[in-house]
Amino acid sequence: MSKLNQALLKFDLDQNFAYDDFFVSKCNFYAFNLIETWPKWEKNILNIYGEKFSGKSHLSEIFKKKNKAIIIKTHQINENFFNKIRFHENIILDNLDYISNEKILYSLFNFTEQFNKYLIINSISSINSINFTLPDLKSRVKNCIFAKIDKPDDDMVFALVLKHFSDRQIKIEKKIIEYIAKRIERSYGKILDFIYKVDQFSLINKKPIDYKSIKKILEE
Repeated sequence: MSKLNQALLKFDLDQNFAYDDFFVSKCNFYAFNLIETWPKWEKNILNIYGEKFSGKSHLSEIFKKKNKAIIIKTHQINENFFNKIRFHENIILDNLDYISNEKILYSLFNFTEQFNKYLIINSISSINSINFTLPDLKSRVKNCIFAKIDKPDDDMVFALVLKHFSDRQIKIEKKIIEYIAKRIERSYGKILDFIYKVDQFSLINKKPIDYKSIKKILEE
């Protein structure tokens, strides 16, 4: 798995969710370690939560490839979706931040326990903080493993900035990346927004990225 010094290597653009493209630091180690140590979990249901773009879907794809899981999006939950998951030991429910049919979600919890399945639920907030109206569901969501992906630390910021510049073939000095990492807001979404602005600046101006341009974009 990638470490900070290995992040200097060129990333493979064809492997958006590749194992070696997932950078592990303190902010996501617990969630990553649970994915790696399956099935040695204390409970059958794992809730991985964290802000948008924090790597939840990437972890899910890693788990899916290693353990033959099925990924279900929240909008795909309906009366018939149990037919899709019944033959899968591992189920991933992606982007659970709102659900209109709480009874089906409650049935999914029961289904997981009854047939000894494993369920990963991805969400922005922990599912035990979601204001479900069904009392039985409120009770069940408390009985999960909770793994939070925290805001990006310095190592993560450096790795993300480097990766996205490499993906876009933007050449930039390491010392400028270190400058960015010390000053950019600690948010996965803000980092992606910054990379987009640098990319647009590079395409429009067609000149190397220097401190002056980086400072200007950061201030914006």
